[in-house]
Amino acid sequence: MSAGEPAPQRRRNPRGQGQVLKAQLVEAAARLLATLDHPETLTLRQVAREVGVAPASIYSHFPDLGALIDHVLRQRYDELARLMVRAAAAATDPLDELVARCAAYVHWGVEQPGHYRTLFGGRMPADLAPRPDRTADTGPDAEEVGDSVHGAGAELLESLIAALAAVTDPTGTRTTPERRWQAGLLLWTAMHGLISLYNDHGDLPWPPLDDLLADLIGLHTARSAQEIAALLPDHSV
Repeated sequence: MSAGEPAPQRRRNPRGQGQVLKAQLVEAAARLLATLDHPETLTLRQVAREVGVAPASIYSHFPDLGALIDHVLRQRYDELARLMVRAAAAATDPLDELVARCAAYVHWGVEQPGHYRTLFGGRMPADLAPRPDRTADTGPDAEEVGDSVHGAGAELLESLIAALAAVTDPTGTRTTPERRWQAGLLLWTAMHGLISLYNDHGDLPWPPLDDLLADLIGLHTARSAQEIAALLPDHSV
């Protein structure tokens, strides 16, 4: 259902089932952010219409649109993080773990283009983007990651940086923390570019996604694409 179509009248939740409405609001907001042509224009009124409630009903669960969007972003970050952790659980060595994490990230981004855009597409007004805690930071000098949505994204990036460093600098003596952080950031940037272009220009004659991913990881680890490809899980994308 598009944002412009009237939503069917929704039955009132029985007393004590307020959490059901909260979940429905989050699901509706996530769906709209993932499917609207201009997600930056999302309003509470649109979310309410999608669920079939009065806009005032939302305030019992979220003080404003920003809080609702933060909740959606937290869910998506947690979903992606769990997927990467689960993929890496069966790894037998650091390279195997890195490949598993990268493959999980890239395939989730391609299979869930709307949700990926919600997290990393930059299509929300600045005042509705994730608001970092004052104590949250990422980078080589980070001391503490707060419990904000920004912190969830930072933790995901830090896990990728650590996995890459375990392959390229296992003793931690070849490079500085700054260089290890930069190397991880460049790997993430490359994967983000691959996902974004693959999603936005699907009509191009792309090589198989895993072939591109094997080349990409190989470039960032100084390993052959053949070695990386042998470690990639079987995907049908």
